[in-house]
Amino acid sequence: MEVKIGVQHAPREIVLESGQTPEEVEQVVADALAGKSQLLSLVDDHGRKVLVPADRLAYVELGEPTARKVGFSAL
Repeated sequence: MEVKIGVQHAPREIVLESGQTPEEVEQVVADALAGKSQLLSLVDDHGRKVLVPADRLAYVELGEPTARKVGFSAL
């Protein structure tokens, strides 16, 4: 699943592919925003951990995985 995270005062959003379900990601985000955790912590498909301070979250967008296009196109 594709997850986009907007961070306050950062020019670009963080985009990662996660194997977690949308419900799992939503719960982690809700816990961070409720103050149960000071960090939003997610792990992507490559095992990299993304940590974002909860008080700097601008938005979190959950979406379907994007299909990778392979091949050549005619010019």
